Amino acid sequence: MKILDLTHTITNDMTIFPGGKQPENEVICNVQEDGYKVTQIHINSHNGTHMDAPAHVLEAGATLDKLDVVNFVGMAAVVDCSDLNKGDIIEYDYIEKNKEIIEKAEFIIFKTDWSKYWNTEKYLDNYPVISEEVIDYIISNKKKGIAFDTISVDSIDNAELEKHHRLLSNSILIFENLTNLHLIDTNLFVFCALPLKFENSDGAPIRAIAMLD
Repeated sequence: MKILDLTHTITNDMTIFPGGKQPENEVICNVQEDGYKVTQIHINSHNGTHMDAPAHVLEAGATLDKLDVVNFVGMAAVVDCSDLNKGDIIEYDYIEKNKEIIEKAEFIIFKTDWSKYWNTEKYLDNYPVISEEVIDYIISNKKKGIAFDTISVDSIDNAELEKHHRLLSNSILIFENLTNLHLIDTNLFVFCALPLKFENSDGAPIRAIAMLD
């Protein structure tokens, strides 16, 4: 079995959603002076490679700590959208031409290759997003979740977070800021994305991996 890391490293200067707060991770004890090293971690629940719970946009939405871990692991299919450019839409035909493998999957991962722009201004600049018809399909087929190598399922200027609302109100989990999707060389694989378990979590950083036969 081959295991691939799909997770960006958390750093104090990494890309974050505009208006958010940068991580502030500080070494507070070190081996030379204290005999051990300890890092104090301050991080937004939606920084880096992370997942969104229904509570992210819904007042009475479920939080990650209340969800069974079965929701975070399952078979996944990658939909290759890397031919798209700035401002393009991931239309339903991407689902249609991958439908046979998608129907065997619990998660759909949309590969735009946008992660190559991580830590640059272009990463936040009008990345491709899925169409409403794609969301209709995901909801009607009751997928566990969908994932992206971009910062959001909604466009960067959509303050209403309409796509978030549609998906999360139907208990479809959202995984954002994946990386290394170009290393996946199979159509179907095990996706595992375990969030930090903290009380009332509206979202959380994850260590996302792909497990390939």
